[in-house]
Amino acid sequence: MKIVSRQEIEKIARILKKSNKKIVFTNGCFDIIHAGHIEYLREAKKLGDILILGLNSDSSVQKLKGRNRPINDENARAIVLSEFKSVDYIVIFQEDTPYDLIEIVKPDVLVKGGDWKETEIVGADIVKKYGGIVKSLEFKEGFSTTKIIEKIKKTEC
Repeated sequence: MKIVSRQEIEKIARILKKSNKKIVFTNGCFDIIHAGHIEYLREAKKLGDILILGLNSDSSVQKLKGRNRPINDENARAIVLSEFKSVDYIVIFQEDTPYDLIEIVKPDVLVKGGDWKETEIVGADIVKKYGGIVKSLEFKEGFSTTKIIEKIKKTEC
């Protein structure tokens, strides 16, 4: 099963590290999946052996995006993401940021999309402290969940 608890991912990460697997961690809302998400996750996976995705819970998404979000609940989002071959594990986190989760996983690579400067990436301090890499992937123009929602609203009959 790809969708795991915080306790499970802690054990899994320890086992992976003992097996010398390179762990990549990313996080996000992934509310309405679009091609930008697919490309981003594919690129993130190329940076290591295992990609762990921290998925913002519904309450976390609401705090970040507003009371009308998410469109899809956390379980539905996790199920969709679990079908991506690039994603190995998904952990839903309740906090505003994945900081505590990053501290538990201790990834070798922490990655976010190009709309994030390296200095703004939550958990960068943790990863750099033990010699890990923090990377901001190239931003793909033209893909945005918010813009998709706006487009849908404009085309409603």
